[in-house]
Amino acid sequence: MFTAELDQTIAAVASAPGGAVRGIVRVSGADAVAMIAQVFKSSETAVLPASRIAYRQSGTVRLPDFPLVQCDAWVWPTARSYTGQPLVELHLPGSPPLLECVLESFFKHGVRPARAGEFTLRAFLAGRMDLAQAEAVLGVIDADDHEELTTALNQLAGGLSGKLFQLRSDLLELLADLEAGLDFVEEDIEFVSREEVIRRLQQGIDAIAQLETQADGRMLSDDQLRVVLAGLPNVGKSTLFNALSNSDDAIVSAVAGTTRDYLSTRVTCGELKVELIDTAGFGHSETGIDGVAQQLGSEQVGEADLLVWCVACDAVEEEITADQLAVDKLNARHDRVIVIKTRGDQVEGGTGNVGSRSAEEALVVSSVSGEGLDDLRELIAGTLSGNSKGERQFVGSTAARSRDSLRRSRESLQRASEAAAGRFGDELVAFETRAGIETLGEIVGTIYTDDLLDQIFSRFCIGK
Repeated sequence: MFTAELDQTIAAVASAPGGAVRGIVRVSGADAVAMIAQVFKSSETAVLPASRIAYRQSGTVRLPDFPLVQCDAWVWPTARSYTGQPLVELHLPGSPPLLECVLESFFKHGVRPARAGEFTLRAFLAGRMDLAQAEAVLGVIDADDHEELTTALNQLAGGLSGKLFQLRSDLLELLADLEAGLDFVEEDIEFVSREEVIRRLQQGIDAIAQLETQADGRMLSDDQLRVVLAGLPNVGKSTLFNALSNSDDAIVSAVAGTTRDYLSTRVTCGELKVELIDTAGFGHSETGIDGVAQQLGSEQVGEADLLVWCVACDAVEEEITADQLAVDKLNARHDRVIVIKTRGDQVEGGTGNVGSRSAEEALVVSSVSGEGLDDLRELIAGTLSGNSKGERQFVGSTAARSRDSLRRSRESLQRASEAAAGRFGDELVAFETRAGIETLGEIVGTIYTDDLLDQIFSRFCIGK
């Protein structure tokens, strides 16, 4: 990557893109304080203090073609900064042209533009955070809701890292006992019994298996709860999809089978953000394009956290029978199915001719008048409340990266346990245990490669 350039002084805008009341320009590197002095003039002292602790100075920035601009400089003059290097932030009005002009002034004095994620990369390489915490920085930035933000903040605070470090510490103690026994093998001294080795290895295997479950949970559908709209053709699913998402993405037509693919968007239901999916009508032709649409719809149904079966209020007797058969089959294979009546505006009173037992007490909605839409959102939120895809210890990117490492570590410990149970030599038990420890180190970054760092930090935005 660019590890050879980490001693260079870098700068970037660290605040969000666009205009704002406040903007931040961040500078990090050995010459950060000296570079700031080229642009910033303190209103309190002639030069920035040579301090060993962080401090704030008020002053102005001097720029070509700009009048003096009021500014605060926040200075971390030692390695006890976010990046582990001298670091300065200028807090000034968040005008994009002004911020860009400040950057240009720094670049003219030899400061290099920061690359994506370079500030956080320096923090990791300086030991200010581990790799899981570094990924949590991106998780905080990308969080879509309160739960995702809480997960990312917990990981950033070391919640996941603490579990992994404790696990590695326990396994390292076991490895030390095994290797001590190898050092005194001729004296026939047993530092740890085979039964104790197997017990401690099994504790490690169980702990990793739990983390694997949590990582798998974070990988399901990008951790978004999936709500699938399904039903017979031409019952108003696409119109309902547009109404719930406040869009016109789905093509609406009176011709049965118009939806020949599935559409997906994120909507808010109560306090939940869910992935809403519109599928092709069930029971349509299973050949050609329609057959592909049916297959896609079936896959979405199988992966749904909640299935919303739509029954038209003006359904005829043949459709009522088909609806009931379909709902019976879905209830047999899916644990969350709710039935609603659509097109409530088509019949007086909104009950229509729906006579199937599944729809007798169903919620009536109208995508045209808006009747029942808020109630539907509440019903979806209430049905999914408490739904969890596993205890959330991982942000999504960490889960994706960690799954293979966790699996390989668990398999190494499993081989070590089998070797111990089979009374094989302690050398083999120690070898597999050491392999499991090293693989866990890949997650927190005690072991890493430049390619791995490139893969992780390339996803960051510039300024972070």
